[in-house]
Amino acid sequence: MEITAKMVKDLREATGAGPLDCKKALESTGGDMEKAVDFLREKGLARAAKKLGAGRAMNEGVVEIYAHHNGRLGVLVEVNCETDFVAKTEQFQQFAHDVSLHIANLAPEYINREDVPEAVIQAEREIQRRRAIEEGKPENIAEKVAEGRMEKFFEEIVLMEQHFIKDDDKTIAQLLSETVAGVGESIQIRRFARFALGEDAGNGSGEA
Repeated sequence: MEITAKMVKDLREATGAGPLDCKKALESTGGDMEKAVDFLREKGLARAAKKLGAGRAMNEGVVEIYAHHNGRLGVLVEVNCETDFVAKTEQFQQFAHDVSLHIANLAPEYINREDVPEAVIQAEREIQRRRAIEEGKPENIAEKVAEGRMEKFFEEIVLMEQHFIKDDDKTIAQLLSETVAGVGESIQIRRFARFALGEDAGNGSGEA
């Protein structure tokens, strides 16, 4: 069964889990929405996600600062939570530090897929379509190839979909879900800025 973008979107809205996790859950359950929810719940992703956006304001947290030892690269990232108590916990602070370290090394451009401008998406999709045609793919096949390659594109530029630099088996979205489950309240990566000598500043904003 083909897993459509709408199916992934509906499952995300129902569970709050990340897009890659939702797609994997749907693929594993043959597109069965109820089984996919159970699949995510068993892995702890849906249970943790229920705490996200639960209605309480996330005005506490930390602005984490990371700088390479040579002073040529630095990151500022704002990570929010609901209470000052959680903001001071070792798990929350470790999460904020890990995210800043990850941003410094993998240089994401956006926090969520939804933050990527439509013009950027369309331009990349066209590049991949033309590339597929140059490789000898028929027009109708080239469209599907381009769509498939867009997943890799998002993985490269979207923070929540990148694989965690310390553990390639999990994404930043999964790391966030685990941290939410551990501290027991909502957390969001609100915004970040990455500065490297000789490069334009990389800024990300949005709510995770």
